[in-house]
Amino acid sequence: MAARPRASARVTIGDHHVHPVGLGTMTALTGPGHWWHPDDLDAVRHLLRGAIDHGVDHLDTADAYGPETAEHLIRKALHPYPAHLLIATKGGMTRSGPNQWARCGRPEYLRQCVALSLRRLKTECIDLYYLHRVDPAVPLADQIGVLIDLRAEGKIRHIGLSQVTLDHLQEAQALTPIAAVQNRYHQADTDSRDVVEHCGSTGVAFVAHSPLAQGALIRPNPSPGHRRPSTAELLRWVLEHGPHVATVPGTRSLAHLQKNLSAMG
Repeated sequence: MAARPRASARVTIGDHHVHPVGLGTMTALTGPGHWWHPDDLDAVRHLLRGAIDHGVDHLDTADAYGPETAEHLIRKALHPYPAHLLIATKGGMTRSGPNQWARCGRPEYLRQCVALSLRRLKTECIDLYYLHRVDPAVPLADQIGVLIDLRAEGKIRHIGLSQVTLDHLQEAQALTPIAAVQNRYHQADTDSRDVVEHCGSTGVAFVAHSPLAQGALIRPNPSPGHRRPSTAELLRWVLEHGPHVATVPGTRSLAHLQKNLSAMG
């Protein structure tokens, strides 16, 4: 799919219209191995509050980041939340240690995940709740079914899917409207191109995570004459795939965040 100019400066995700560049919190709000919290908690508060001051209106997090740490830090820094702020979180992963992740899509576990995220974030309803990963041991209909129930109960407003195939997305859409899909997508990994296109044709927001390949795409290249693309160029490449595309790069630096936000010029 050829990149094309964006038709809008905002991206519609559920009932929010957000800046195309948000803030991912997996790295910024966790320690090594995405475990526990960073050493400098004052810097975290400064980053989160500064992000809001500089126009960030889309925060992406998950109960597995820390685990639990990122949601706690968001609440401590930002609650009560600005009305325009979209906070998206995820459930369906368990953590046993640094860099250890396992899927768990049992309906009773997902219900527990939502209840605890509501408590940690200190909110009555989560704006956007992603199934963090599809658990192959549990029918997808059961995993989506409990999220439909939780939406009907007013505990989540919109349902999203994270790191899914086109088949997963279409199966879920046969059950209920899906507000957003969050998959890895950058110049070196375009495996989700079919998902990007399908989202664009069915009114689903596509949120690209790891748009810089966790920094790999901007590290200096020792090859003579080789120029690495800039952060702005890489973010624009992602966002130019359509007005339904947003991205949530992570950073620990407010200065870097400001550069990310200016990527669209």
